[in-house]
Amino acid sequence: MATIKPFRGLRPPQNLVEKVVSRPYDVLNSEEARAEAGDNEMSLYHIIKPEIDFPVGTDEHIPCVYQKAAENFQKFQDKGWLVQDDKENYYIYAQTMHGKTQYGLVVGAYVPDYMNGVIKKHELTRRDKEEDRMKHVRVCNANIEPVFFAYPDNKTLDSLIARYTAAPPVYDFIAPGDGFGHTFWIIGNQDDIDLVTREFAKMPALYIADGHHRSAAAALVGAEKAKQNPNHRGDEEYNYFMAVCFPANQLTIIDYNRVVKDLNGLTSKQFLTALSKNFIVEDKGVEEYRPNCLHNFSLYLESHWYSLTARPSTYDDTDPIGVLDVTISSNLILDELLGIKDLRSDKRVDFVGGIRGLGELKRRVDSGEMKVALALYPVSMKQLMNIADTGNIMPPKTTWFEPKLRSGLVIHKLD
Repeated sequence: MATIKPFRGLRPPQNLVEKVVSRPYDVLNSEEARAEAGDNEMSLYHIIKPEIDFPVGTDEHIPCVYQKAAENFQKFQDKGWLVQDDKENYYIYAQTMHGKTQYGLVVGAYVPDYMNGVIKKHELTRRDKEEDRMKHVRVCNANIEPVFFAYPDNKTLDSLIARYTAAPPVYDFIAPGDGFGHTFWIIGNQDDIDLVTREFAKMPALYIADGHHRSAAAALVGAEKAKQNPNHRGDEEYNYFMAVCFPANQLTIIDYNRVVKDLNGLTSKQFLTALSKNFIVEDKGVEEYRPNCLHNFSLYLESHWYSLTARPSTYDDTDPIGVLDVTISSNLILDELLGIKDLRSDKRVDFVGGIRGLGELKRRVDSGEMKVALALYPVSMKQLMNIADTGNIMPPKTTWFEPKLRSGLVIHKLD
């Protein structure tokens, strides 16, 4: 069962929140962060992308850059740009995209729950990426950015959240760039805090939706601190890391699409003919075609859109991984026809989040940069949870969650 706790969040004053908060560290590169921060010395990018305080081209993984993150984090506290709450709270963080709002509870997730599988994963992590975030957590002694969890639907928590969100929020703003709404409330009443803790204690599992590397890094640093402390009790703050937990029924996974540089020596005609072995291929003309159900794909090639429907003999509905469209397309198109064996390392394939729309696939092919594009029907939360529950791992680049959590609304210190 899931263990959580409230924490004394470190937050920007209400009048500074829009100056402080930022996009997550891993959705933009150093130069984009430098441009977005501009002359705003309060931007969280100075903490999560501290290389922007060094000359262009500085390696973001050298010790002085991590040290700068810690210096800037302290500076934000010294100047009052981040202020710690007097008492332990839970928090509610709501995001609104295209008229749809999802409500997350910000909690301290339990490090041993990550280690023993109560917090369930569906992706592999890379050690180099884990180590980068571990260094950042160590040097700042804080979870600067939250991870993104899903929890099983819970009517009691729905009611509590509805009660709080009927009141005026602490923060309420529209983020620049994407135009998504971000709203924030504090759960400070002790009875309500106890209720949240009890309801989570009934849940057999929590699910990492987004932020596998951040989750791994936060949990590993917490476990590291426990080992290093000769007087470790188990209730220290480092035994917990910050997560925003959303009801699974409120989350939408959007498509994560592929573009490929060449047809592996085939002509377009040969490629389409070869596809017909495992797919029903229909030419949809020049109008954008979006996949309309599982096992239906959209292909863009030489200014034409095609519908590809996997033949029933090509997948096994009882196999939680084999039934995924990302597996079908990887095995029968990218591997079998295009010779792409490893999605993580092959430079001939690239990935495009569905938030960019089918137009981005068309643009990259029409520009000549890519030869062919493949759009997939998105994975469902039910599929994701089933895969995590059975201990399976999704293929690379399967899920894309939007909107992304804004960083800097609240921070969790490890002491």
